[in-house]
Amino acid sequence: MSAHAPRPLNPVLSFAPELLLAAQGIRAAIFDVDGVLTDGSLHIGEHGEDFKTFNSLDGHGLKLLAQGGITPVVITGRDSPAVRRRIADLGIAHAFYGVHDKLAAAGTLMDTLQLDWDALAAMGDDWPDLPLMTRAAFACAPSNAHLEVSAVAHHITRASGGAGAVRECCDLLLMAAGRYASLLRGHLTTLDSSTP
Repeated sequence: MSAHAPRPLNPVLSFAPELLLAAQGIRAAIFDVDGVLTDGSLHIGEHGEDFKTFNSLDGHGLKLLAQGGITPVVITGRDSPAVRRRIADLGIAHAFYGVHDKLAAAGTLMDTLQLDWDALAAMGDDWPDLPLMTRAAFACAPSNAHLEVSAVAHHITRASGGAGAVRECCDLLLMAAGRYASLLRGHLTTLDSSTP
């Protein structure tokens, strides 16, 4: 029995042409955790931070970003087993935890990946992210970011931190790189990471 052919699938998501132009040429994207990959809530019990809540849309977006040839990176000021577990589950190879100087961590990253600021995107929500966002070629902020951070972002997502904001940023970067449509169509036949 042969499989029934899927209906043609064309992307319905779109971004303004000038935004896509600004996001072209990105080869790595740096994401904060608290307030970006999470809603910013800190659940602290007597033994320390017990858990964090992550969004599966964001997780799949980070996996798609890597499949699309853009390296996802995490640089976070906090460290916890929950964050390390989530980052490991997503297969993110470049992560910096408990960082007080995000700029220095980004410098290490750029040396490792042999990239300059003009090939980097950054997504953050609060003042510690400003050194990265004001230097990166493209900056995103979730809708609930601090006002000073939103002011320097090229794009403010419709979604809030921990609720799909990272996925929106990933979708935008993939669309700017010309990879979004092929990744979408690849999901009609397989979820295998070898999808183009």
